[in-house]
Amino acid sequence: QVQLVESGGGSVQAGGSLRLSCAASGRTLSSYAMGWFRQTPGKEREFVAAISRSGGSTYYADSAKGRFGISRDSAKSTVYLEMNSLKPEDTAAYYCAASPSITKISTLNNADYWGQGTQVTVSS
Repeated sequence: QVQLVESGGGSVQAGGSLRLSCAASGRTLSSYAMGWFRQTPGKEREFVAAISRSGGSTYYADSAKGRFGISRDSAKSTVYLEMNSLKPEDTAAYYCAASPSITKISTLNNADYWGQGTQVTVSS
């Protein structure tokens, strides 16, 4: 098993930036593909970005392409989501997720392990 703890959320004005972090403990992080999802009340969970176990492949939702960057630091057992040019529609709770399968995260909108979430609020 792996435990995931997100941090770095907060409030920012439109056009600003935030970096979310996801610290993992338990099994070695390199055993898992990692991803970020987001959700607003009353809406379906939405895939944002994913990174393969090696870090060699990344995947993004169309809404994130060109603005967000996912990365991982195996030495620190941490995954990051760098978010730039933020828009009010990016406001959501952001969740870190892990799965042995990158396909499960990037295509099936699902994962095996989830963090508790961190809130991002973007004001206009």
